This record gives sequence, structure tokens and C-alpha cells, in this order.
Amino acid sequence: MDTFTLVRPEHLNHHGYLFGGAMLKWVDEFAWITASREFPGCTLVTVAMNDIAFKRRVLPGSILRFHIVMQGQGTTSARYSVEVYADEPGAVEEKWVFSTRVTFVRVDETGLKCPLPTVRRQQSAAA
Repeated sequence: MDTFTLVRPEHLNHHGYLFGGAMLKWVDEFAWITASREFPGCTLVTVAMNDIAFKRRVLPGSILRFHIVMQGQGTTSARYSVEVYADEPGAVEEKWVFSTRVTFVRVDETGLKCPLPTVRRQQSAAA
């Protein structure tokens, strides 16, 4: 699933570039949305985010594309890869800026892990 957002002034750090915390918030939120659509009715919580390394600064006004794909499913958890690309103001092509893996676990109403369903919602194709 691809999701987009715009880097606005309130997302910048004191150097005038995207604040890393804003990027991590979006990564977690958008990956959770993807997982929630694939496992409807399940309560999913983030348990891990791997390999946090910011490779390129992001300019204000950039349109970020978050490409999120499930990489694997266990009994109670699902792991997603997240690739982030920036379309900077005036640019003619996107640049890769960040990637990570996010793992979610399904929990019950008491907060204990419980099995994920074996059948996932199918992603609908764009017409």
C-alpha cells in the first residue's frame, strides 16, 4: 500500500529539515493502517521497528511516499517493510530517504497476545 504526506513547516527541526521523530510517527501510523486493513477486527500494537537509520535529509515542501508491504506473518504477529521516498519541490523524480521494518502483534482485550486470522483481507486493485 502506498500512502502520501506533505512535509510542512511544523514538521521541521531546528536546521530546517524534516524532524526524524515526525518520520517515525508517520512510519508507525501508516504501517499500522496497512496492517489494520489486512487484519480487520484485530487489535494490533507495534512491538518493534528495526534498523532506524536516516540516510538523506528531507526538504520542506517534499511529498513523501510510504511504500508498505507485508514481509511475513507469524502466529500472533505480522512484519511490514516500509520504504520512504521524497519528491522534493521542483524535482522530476523521487529519492529514497528511509527504510525500516515494523512488527505488530495482535492482542486481546486484556493485552495478551492472541493468534492472527489465517485469512487476510485482499488488497483491492486500482481501476
